[in-house]
Amino acid sequence: MTLLSHRPAALLVAVSRPWFWPVSWVPAYLGTVLAGHAWRPERADTGRAVVALLILGPLVWLAVLAQNDLEDLRSDRANPRKATAPLVTGAVSARRLRTWYRAAALASVGAAFLVGPLFVLGVGGVLLLGRAYSVPPLRLKTRPGWDVAVNALVVGLVSPAAGWSITREPWLFPWPIAVIGVLFAAALYVPTTVTDLAADTEAGDTTFAVRFGAVFAHRLGVALWGAALAVSLVCAAFDLVVPRSTLTPQLFMVPVLLIAYAVLTRRPTIGKLAAVSVLFAIPTVGFTLAYIAAG
Repeated sequence: MTLLSHRPAALLVAVSRPWFWPVSWVPAYLGTVLAGHAWRPERADTGRAVVALLILGPLVWLAVLAQNDLEDLRSDRANPRKATAPLVTGAVSARRLRTWYRAAALASVGAAFLVGPLFVLGVGGVLLLGRAYSVPPLRLKTRPGWDVAVNALVVGLVSPAAGWSITREPWLFPWPIAVIGVLFAAALYVPTTVTDLAADTEAGDTTFAVRFGAVFAHRLGVALWGAALAVSLVCAAFDLVVPRSTLTPQLFMVPVLLIAYAVLTRRPTIGKLAAVSVLFAIPTVGFTLAYIAAG
């Protein structure tokens, strides 16, 4: 009898890694809130927002991760964290994974037309960046610095701008949020290169941590995290997108967030990075409440 975990639908979900979907959903939702000064988009925009959610979650992630799995097979075989990946175990063939990639990419772009022409350009850009990150000759994953930059831009700028663009023009997206978002996203990505350091070294993939080492990666991560917190404080002080009402709470939370990040990313694991993200959600919710109230 075929195991449930080996059925095509289950394998499709396994490749798309649902635990990654919030990485784009959360900043995209925040962008929608910023655009509308409300928890939910207007009723006329709800349908487009739901389609955007489908694209930014399962469709884009399936396309990007299927392509990434194909190119990372060598290092994934040496990585205990990837031991159950469908391509590594042989549950999915490379041929089927390529088919899924093409289908997901086409579906992402096709569905994006239901959101708007500018959204189509954004989705196309993300797919191209995903290809540049994984596929030779560019393979930015193995170009230290570029690997961090690509992920920081997609998560910290493109995702929230995508949420914003559902109801407003993307070029009106507030630049302070872009700066803060990119800095936070870079700080969260750098430790992930350390978690896969041994496997990437064995496979010959020169990621950021392989090139510069775990100690420097940790120091840079703390610096980026601290810079993001500092920019947020300055914006609050000048009431620039970040409401001034958040200044006092931020003064209390900044040391907590900085120390927690420094401690949890010293020897990073996926669990520790998840803890950092959960802790970061507290001031994010506070900012959102203050922003909507300031209307």
